[in-house]
Amino acid sequence: MLSYPRDRTCPYQPSPEYQELGEKGPLHRVSLWDGKSIWMVTGHAQGRSLLADPRMSADRSRDDFPVVLPRFEAPIFKPIALIGYDPPVHDIHRRMLAPAFSLKHVRDMRPAVEALTSDLIDRMLRTGPPADLVADFALPIPSMVISNLLGVPYEDHEFFEEKTVGLLQAKDAAGAEAAGQALWDYLDELITAQEDGADGPGVIAALAGQIDDRDLTREDLLRIALALLIGGHDTTSQMIALGVVTLLEHPDQQAAFTEGSEVIPPAVDELLRMVSVTDVSGVRVATEDIEIGGQVIRAGEGVLVSSSMANRDPSVYGDPYTFDVHRTGRGGVVSGRQHLTFGYGIHQCLGQNLARMELEVAFSALFTRIPEIRLAVPAGELPSRSGGTMQGVHSLPVEW
Repeated sequence: MLSYPRDRTCPYQPSPEYQELGEKGPLHRVSLWDGKSIWMVTGHAQGRSLLADPRMSADRSRDDFPVVLPRFEAPIFKPIALIGYDPPVHDIHRRMLAPAFSLKHVRDMRPAVEALTSDLIDRMLRTGPPADLVADFALPIPSMVISNLLGVPYEDHEFFEEKTVGLLQAKDAAGAEAAGQALWDYLDELITAQEDGADGPGVIAALAGQIDDRDLTREDLLRIALALLIGGHDTTSQMIALGVVTLLEHPDQQAAFTEGSEVIPPAVDELLRMVSVTDVSGVRVATEDIEIGGQVIRAGEGVLVSSSMANRDPSVYGDPYTFDVHRTGRGGVVSGRQHLTFGYGIHQCLGQNLARMELEVAFSALFTRIPEIRLAVPAGELPSRSGGTMQGVHSLPVEW
């Protein structure tokens, strides 16, 4: 039985071991660090079905919920807002947040993100090569954006960026809990200021006024703020970084980001399909027996849907390991948005509109303003994250 997780050998392709599993069928048993086993889903149709099935629970406080990595034993993760709750609590909180992440609001935010991105490129050009594209570009964009959206002071960005990495990359539960508690205390003070009448802009201030100890408690707000702060910048920054690596490794595809606006959205979705920085569309536990893909998932068994493999299901994507920004699916239909990088069902990523917009702006501006940009080291020598499900690089040296 394959042990999970396995490291990638290529920044934008799943591990060779996952690829071997995908050739054998849509569902597989894999073993975790604690000796327990769960189902790993590599089939696209099966992944969508299970992520939308009400018999699959996302409640991380359950005793039978699978702990994929040691860090997830930390109390700070049990549960984590939105992705770790089942209805009705999940639905209530998601409705509260929906206006801030709506397509209309994201469109209104775009000019500010374009100005920010332009300023960061100006600074890189003034300083001159080489540059670390993570620290100088990929991280500041989503970090500033989520700070403004939530009402978190950006001058504290080094603190919450450091603690977010500490939480998401911790080797054990103790390390994750320490980093998570530091973030919790920081947000607790911020919410206290809002409750004391120091009204400010952003989602946290708006929700602080809705605490009623029924639909929204103070702890609920803390968990929501923590989840949004964590999710709002790390995954997007790594998607920008690994997306740049992917495009630099496929120079024939870069033109999509300088040819015209109509080509850019499907090109971004092809990058999202290809890179799949989270590597996981969702982790669940079955509350009833479920027959699917020729297997029976028993009540109490854990399930992990692999986005990187479901996004390469040949029944959906022809030549699935090929990066093609002009990709079409079966029957000539554009298939980019069928990917499971943002999950599926009621827990599909709340911030997907925001993430897509940030990626469109970042890639378009970077390759238009610095068309000669290139990696300063071979892709195989990049300092990559290892031992987890969150893909990324610690730094990205570039020159031009």
